[in-house]
Amino acid sequence: MREEVMPVKNMVVLCTVDDEDVARRIARELIEKKLAACVQMAKISSVYAWEGKIEEGDELLCLIKTREDKYDLLEEEIKRMHPYEVPEIIAVPIERGSPKYLAWLNSWLGP
Repeated sequence: MREEVMPVKNMVVLCTVDDEDVARRIARELIEKKLAACVQMAKISSVYAWEGKIEEGDELLCLIKTREDKYDLLEEEIKRMHPYEVPEIIAVPIERGSPKYLAWLNSWLGP
């Protein structure tokens, strides 16, 4: 009987940060620890509810490419380094993607 191979579940984790140096530190550490293969950062403006008020601010949106089996450690590392009391950490599954890109992502993340 052949052993069934479970499909790899890639994901993008969204995380916002208000400081570029912090965003870069988080990105580098996640990649160095092989918890992510790529982190892209884009400047955004946010409007959000916090402690009963409507707030506005400039942030960086980090798009973190990873895999489901790395998520728990990735979340722990983000929380350890993140300055926010309640950081945004949202995982979105990658349903489809370029096979060569996904192969590269998984080759960095390892088994």
